[in-house]
Amino acid sequence: MRKLLIPLSFLIAALSLPMAAWGAGDGKETTDRQVTLREHVVVDANVVRLGDIFENAGKKAEAAVAYAPEPGRQAILDARWLYRVAKANGLDWQPLGNKVYTMIERESVVVSFEDIKAHLLYALADQGAGPDADIELATRMQQIYLPTNSAPDIRVEDMNYQARTGRFSAVVALSAANQMTQRHRLTGRVYRTIEVPVMERRVIKDDTISKDDIRWVRMNADRVQRDVVVNADDLIGMTPIRGLRVGMPVRAGDVRRPVLVKKNSLVTIFHRVRNMTLTAQGKALADGSEGDIVQILNTRSSHVIEAEVIGAGRVAAHTLATELGMTPAQ
Repeated sequence: MRKLLIPLSFLIAALSLPMAAWGAGDGKETTDRQVTLREHVVVDANVVRLGDIFENAGKKAEAAVAYAPEPGRQAILDARWLYRVAKANGLDWQPLGNKVYTMIERESVVVSFEDIKAHLLYALADQGAGPDADIELATRMQQIYLPTNSAPDIRVEDMNYQARTGRFSAVVALSAANQMTQRHRLTGRVYRTIEVPVMERRVIKDDTISKDDIRWVRMNADRVQRDVVVNADDLIGMTPIRGLRVGMPVRAGDVRRPVLVKKNSLVTIFHRVRNMTLTAQGKALADGSEGDIVQILNTRSSHVIEAEVIGAGRVAAHTLATELGMTPAQ
């Protein structure tokens, strides 16, 4: 917020208020309480009143003595100006030194880019921008301050949109009651967006991703890499290979199906022949998820076979087995 040092001569010359507001200087204001200076004043009007600056200002508290700064700005009233105003209005007050001052701040509302963006997108839609469009500004947008006593009126004027390049320029007009309309020229680019699933919480290695772990964010389609997962069904039930960060897109190589068979763990080998299922104990030589084909060492015959992971610690040998030591399943 910018500060504006207002010299005494400027304030007196700029204030075209009735002279009665300043008092006739015909004696000091009588009050039962001591008049004290407020060092920081926040006003929500176009003028600063005597009672805003001085506490216990008496009957003249409502007298307007200066114009308020513009919304979002501050003004500093120095000791000489304060003394002259107090004396002109009959207040029993004088500064203790020339470093005494009062800072006047104008209460305001900030109009942000998000407030303006909806109006820009609406105007762009009229010129052919798609419903999945979003914008980024090429011009740096300064904060815009408006008075708090009325809702800001935002209008888009002079919209120029080039669908081929995605470039646009527009004039945004902002106004509020009793305020001069502010106009700002903005330029930028329209881009297509897509929704991407990201993690709602940090998911660590070997966790299983559930529907509740996912939220959706809208991203620039041109910046989404080809291997980023865009379908939530491709994440639910999967497990991270490494920890997944909150709010970040997930690549296909970052997740896999849950490991049901771990390397060097003991597994049960199943092999179906006619009306009989044979079993044997084996040792997994690699990690495996459901449906994966992994190598298994038959611990009794010392033969290595390939088998499909069918469950936690369970594999199925689909080739014709001649391994000794396989016994009918119980």
